[in-house]
Amino acid sequence: MSKRRVVVTGMGCVSPYGIGVDLMWNNLKNGISGIREHNLDKTVHQVKIAGQVPPDIDVDSYVDPKEAKRLDKSIVFALIAAEEAFKDSGLDLDKEDKTRIGTIVSTASGGLVVVTTAYRDMMARGFHKCSPFTVPTMIANMSSGKISIKYGLRGLSKAVLSACATGAHSIGDAFRSIQYGDADVMFAGGAEYSVCDFGIGVFTSARTLSKSTRPPQEVSRPFDRDRDGFVLAEGGAVIILEERERAIKRGAKIYAEITAYGQSSDAYDMVAPDPEGRGVELALINCLKEAGKKPEEVDYINMHGTSTHLGDLAEANTVAKVFGDRKKNPNLSVSSTKSMTGHMLGATGCAEAIVAIKTINEGIIPPTINIDNLDPEIADLDYVPNKAKKKEVKVALSNSFGFGGHNAVLMFEKA
Repeated sequence: MSKRRVVVTGMGCVSPYGIGVDLMWNNLKNGISGIREHNLDKTVHQVKIAGQVPPDIDVDSYVDPKEAKRLDKSIVFALIAAEEAFKDSGLDLDKEDKTRIGTIVSTASGGLVVVTTAYRDMMARGFHKCSPFTVPTMIANMSSGKISIKYGLRGLSKAVLSACATGAHSIGDAFRSIQYGDADVMFAGGAEYSVCDFGIGVFTSARTLSKSTRPPQEVSRPFDRDRDGFVLAEGGAVIILEERERAIKRGAKIYAEITAYGQSSDAYDMVAPDPEGRGVELALINCLKEAGKKPEEVDYINMHGTSTHLGDLAEANTVAKVFGDRKKNPNLSVSSTKSMTGHMLGATGCAEAIVAIKTINEGIIPPTINIDNLDPEIADLDYVPNKAKKKEVKVALSNSFGFGGHNAVLMFEKA
């Protein structure tokens, strides 16, 4: 059986900038950071900054206010992003077979605030004294569940959990579902509500967050010599994937074609990346192999680039190994938009896939900001430092890697 072709026909997101793909994109291509001081009690936290979704976003236009109070905000972010993507796609569900439309919208951690609030209440009042909505709003599959309920979608619905690779794996698995005929249309992506006391606390304890005293906008600095950890962020991102021929037939706006999905495992450590990058290398090679592409045919890679010393080093040096450094492959440009958004965990893979797609559509590559002194240990690549560049992009990759050694690479091509 031949594989069916799959295209992107809708995109939506909630980011540290607010609601909307264009809002995020316009800030990124202009090198504007969304990182600022968080609104938590800074007297109890060592880390005082984050990529936090603005608290004044218009939730009521997307989710009933009464329901929004019951749901974990990760689910709220997912519903907003899904509605933005749905409206953008132009789908008319009254004309669609809803048994052929599915959802894979996931989170890396589930309802952190819901769980911690329930535990606090139980400790204070008794183990049966917590919200009856605790279970359905803390579980990690509920973003997919609520999206399918909202739109009456009866196709496959599930969640994929792979830490920071969650959003990318969700897109990849949705891509496979359409390729092999399990669905015709998929809502795919991820969401995370992580900028909370528990989220900041546990990542601080894990020694993964930057404790830099620089201005907030200067703290996330992937590939820079003075990077010292990532900036925690949150948000939601969803794209609509659709079988190519039906999308063309209904006159859909097609942003890009997704042509390959590479996966692998480091099989190395729970947190640290394989310093030799063997898992990343395998995922990149698997992606190129599926697409039938040579390394020099790839124009842009949105790097995972979290601003951690070992992670950036392993990724950059492996990319140079597979694709060649700037001397061997002058066509390739790479950048890390986490320098501006921070790390949105389960949402980041889809948000960055959207960025890769936008580079194809607009011929602009957003920069890696805060590269003041490139790490001398890092490979010689075009990191697009500090200022966006104009460039025709026909083929773009998006890299996502998660704790536990989970690796995912998505390829998008001009449609």
